[in-house]
Amino acid sequence: MNNKVLVSILTYNEGDKLKSVINRLDFKSGYSFLIVDDGSTDETSEFLNSLQIPIIKHKSNSGVGAGILSAITYAKNNNFDIIVIMAGNGKMVPDEVIRLTEPIIQNEADYVQGSRYLPEGQSLNLPVFRKISIKLFTIIINILTGSKGTDITCGFRAYRLKILENTEINLNQEWLRNYEMEYYIHYKVMKLGYRIKEVPVSMVYPKGKENYSKIRPIIDWWSMIRPWFYLILKIKK
Repeated sequence: MNNKVLVSILTYNEGDKLKSVINRLDFKSGYSFLIVDDGSTDETSEFLNSLQIPIIKHKSNSGVGAGILSAITYAKNNNFDIIVIMAGNGKMVPDEVIRLTEPIIQNEADYVQGSRYLPEGQSLNLPVFRKISIKLFTIIINILTGSKGTDITCGFRAYRLKILENTEINLNQEWLRNYEMEYYIHYKVMKLGYRIKEVPVSMVYPKGKENYSKIRPIIDWWSMIRPWFYLILKIKK
C-alpha cells in the first residue's frame, strides 16, 4: 500500500524555534508537510510566507485542538492516509517521524503515541516538577481506563485517518478547542478497540527553567483532565 503521509506542524509565536524545526525537515522523505499557524503575532507569518509549504493560518489564537482539527480536515480533504502531529517549538525531533508512521504503514497500529519513557526515548532538560506530574497523570489515566501507557501527555502522535471517520468520534465539538482534543481522540481510539502502539521519541527541552512550556497552570491542566472526566462519566460524547 502506498500510504500518503502528512506531517502537520502546529505553531504559535515560536520564532526561531520554528525556523529550526523547518530547517531539520527531510523534504526527500516522501512525506508531505503542513504548517498550522494558530494566530501568531510575532515574526512567524513573515517567515512562513517565504516557504514553499502549505500553510493554514488562524485569525486568532484558537488552541491546540483547533490546530489539530484544521490539520486533520486538510488531510482528509487531500486524501492522505496518515497524519503526524508535531509541535513547532523544537522539542520534537523531525528525524523521528518515521518511528510514528512505520507501525501504521506496516499495519501494526492505527494510532501511534510517542513516549519519552520507553527505551531509546529521552526527555532532555525536563524540569523535575513536569516529570513527576507527567508520570502521575499517566498512572491515574491507566488506572481509570485499564490502559498501560507510559507517557500519556506526549503530543508527538500519528493517526490512520480512516479511524477518525468513525461516527462515534466527533471532533467538531466546541469544547475540544485546546488540549482536550488530544485526549479525546486517545480515549475514543482506545474504547473503540483500535490498535494503539507506543514508540520511543525524544523530547528536548531548553536549558534553564524559562520558556520551556506554554502550558498554563490550572487553566490548561483542567483542559487536559476534563476529557477523561467528561467521557468516563458520559457527560460528553
